[in-house]
Amino acid sequence: MNNESAISKKVLTPFEISSMYGIPEGSLANMRCNKIGPKYYKAGRKVIYRAADVEAWIFSQPVLTRDSMPER
Repeated sequence: MNNESAISKKVLTPFEISSMYGIPEGSLANMRCNKIGPKYYKAGRKVIYRAADVEAWIFSQPVLTRDSMPER
């Protein structure tokens, strides 16, 4: 199995996301309540995220700096 397919099948808990990306678990809970943030799934009472969905959400929100803006 190649690395990309392994990542796309990996699931993460809010605790793991918090540890890996520094997003507080409470912030993830607030985002779920407000129907924003990365896609998530419920497995009974457990909340899980696909790693690929979390990374897609993170990288879809870049902070543009002066150096990253095209010159006029």
